[in-house]
Amino acid sequence: MAVSEAAPAAAGPRQFDLDKCVHCGLCLNACPTYRELGLEADSPRGRIYQMVQVAAGELPISRSYIEHLELCLACRACETACPSGVQYGRLIEAARAEIERKAPRPLAARLVRRFVFGRLLLSPTLMRLAGGLLWLYQAIGLRRLVESSGLLKKLGTLGRVVRLAPSAERPFFFRQIGKVFPAEGPVRYRVAFLAGCVANVSFARLNEATVRVLQKNGCDVAIPAGQTCCGALHAHLGLREEARALARRNIDAFLSGDYDAIITNAAGCGSMLKEYHELVEGDAAARFSKLVKDVTEFLASIELNTNMGPVPVIATYQDSCHLAHGQRIRVAPRQLLRSVPGLEFREMPLSDLCCGSAGVYNVVQSEMAAQILENKMRLAESTGADVIVTANPGCMLQLRAGGRRVAHVVEILDQAYRAANINFEVV
Repeated sequence: MAVSEAAPAAAGPRQFDLDKCVHCGLCLNACPTYRELGLEADSPRGRIYQMVQVAAGELPISRSYIEHLELCLACRACETACPSGVQYGRLIEAARAEIERKAPRPLAARLVRRFVFGRLLLSPTLMRLAGGLLWLYQAIGLRRLVESSGLLKKLGTLGRVVRLAPSAERPFFFRQIGKVFPAEGPVRYRVAFLAGCVANVSFARLNEATVRVLQKNGCDVAIPAGQTCCGALHAHLGLREEARALARRNIDAFLSGDYDAIITNAAGCGSMLKEYHELVEGDAAARFSKLVKDVTEFLASIELNTNMGPVPVIATYQDSCHLAHGQRIRVAPRQLLRSVPGLEFREMPLSDLCCGSAGVYNVVQSEMAAQILENKMRLAESTGADVIVTANPGCMLQLRAGGRRVAHVVEILDQAYRAANINFEVV
């Protein structure tokens, strides 16, 4: 199924979107960078003011302007706080796309971006190779040796980035793409699952748990061939045309089947998928976006299979920014956690404050991300919880760097369903 070409990229943020901001300042306290630095230029209001000046030709796209925009996590907490409905996520992505067009990066940076975002994330072969090398680094004990030696602390920024490297989970999930997994019991729904890009290597067990939980709830789960990276990282970095090309590929891959929903277990991916109609024109893109459901959103909307065994933990929940602010989904994950026998749920203060992950932000802005994470860890520790539960793989990586046990909502549900089977077998 071919999808329509989108209109040519705009020159930058649209004046209509910029004009929505009335500069009231209610967004300031919701902004992680403003909370850390207290600088107006590093707040949503301040960044929008700079965008307005650039649009009017009163401010050049200077190094300072670029730095203030790059320090933004694009967490969209300001959208939740804004009484005027400013679509800040749309503004920051458009501004970054304008920067990419008008202020080219140094050659080395362009080459790295071209390889990572133009080749690596889109190639199962290269991802398998990279995953294999990462797995070997783990398997021979080199990672454990490096992390326990104290060397990473001496390396500063580089050490923080190395510590954030995901694990490789073999067997990789790539082998499941193109398959259909039948429902357990009567078929209630036919759903398609987005496997992601890095998740095929680093969250293969999470993807398998997601499929199992959906099967337990009467879903035939298809993992369509031809799917690719959602394009969220590309859009956040200003690579708008690359994101648009990926959107077209996924629309073609998923709309070739007759599905009740398109499921993702990554909140960042979900926000992107639900906004494909803003990237690509035509009915197909609009239909695709309407079908997309976060896995917690979908499970909370159906009659949940409650045949679960106990999971005796104290859990708190970290709101993923792109689930809470991008998709406005807060109740569903908590509802699912409270349905698990034996689990004691404790609310985290400021649970929707960003953890500092934000796609690749914790790599390119590692110092600020580390400050934000430190604050998040204090909030999590105040609950006395055994495990921090979230709904986004990127958040999971960041929170694990804080030294705490972390799980995805569907991993907790999968554990509960497994516990029910064990109890049944014992009886």
